[in-house]
Amino acid sequence: MDGRFRKVFVAGHKGLVGSAIVRRLERDGIEPLVVDRHALDLRDQRAVDQWFAKARPDAVILAAAKVGGIHANNTRPVEFLLDNLRIQNAVIPAAHAHGVRKLVFLGSSCIYPKLAPQPIQESALLTGPLEPTNDAYALAKIAGIRLCQAYRQQHAFEAISLMPTNLYGPNDNFHPIDSHVLPGLIRRFHEAQNAGAERIVIWGSGTPRREFLHVDDLADACIFLLANYDSGEVINVGVGKDISILELAQLIAKIVGFRGTIEHDLSKPDGTPRKLLDVGKLSALGWTARIGLEEGIAETYRWFCAHVGSVR
Repeated sequence: MDGRFRKVFVAGHKGLVGSAIVRRLERDGIEPLVVDRHALDLRDQRAVDQWFAKARPDAVILAAAKVGGIHANNTRPVEFLLDNLRIQNAVIPAAHAHGVRKLVFLGSSCIYPKLAPQPIQESALLTGPLEPTNDAYALAKIAGIRLCQAYRQQHAFEAISLMPTNLYGPNDNFHPIDSHVLPGLIRRFHEAQNAGAERIVIWGSGTPRREFLHVDDLADACIFLLANYDSGEVINVGVGKDISILELAQLIAKIVGFRGTIEHDLSKPDGTPRKLLDVGKLSALGWTARIGLEEGIAETYRWFCAHVGSVR
């Protein structure tokens, strides 16, 4: 860990990404700065500014965000747009105003056009229309990227923007409707297996392809890039491999032990046909993901089973 950063504020420390970053920092012997939601609403610009004035972190990793799957994004675009804008517009200016040396902004691969050439290079940003089912979230994240770039341009503020692919792991949201696809399928296959069901229905055709990165790998990449990357240009974080939704469902069924049939609800949306990131820039810096998909899903399923009574 870079010696400049001994007081690292992890915004969103209880979420999927934030909790993984906390674990990673603690592995390096660094006690991260955290603050509970009831004590500090990150959407409240005045409260955030006051907190920064007292806490004075050296670095900020902005992992706090309003997140969800296709259904949540498609039915509540107001919250996904406004909440994320408010968080970014409070934290980024406060970090600059109170002497933070470096800020890591976490975006999402959904910032890229729906039909971007595959694998998606960072240069694809703003070259075409977004996927309409999550464009509110994507637009908020694009605004966050531009705000980081503006602070770098106007004030020489060292802010970097990371674009992770689809994430999964401990502390994910396993809600059967509002979650992302991988944790949602884990829960549904687990419940189908326990109920002795003979079939399970998944949304859409199963043909869209997605890339999945274990959240512990993302946390490792965040710490690596905090120390080794300094540019206003976005940088992709992924594994460079993808899998179809049907193949993913079959893999989860195997891990859970479900032997019934998998059917499709074609009335439900598929979303973007393919979303594979080009991770050449990150690989050239010397970082690659280490957790394989089957290994990562098996570990996540064990965590889910151990916490099934309390998961979201």
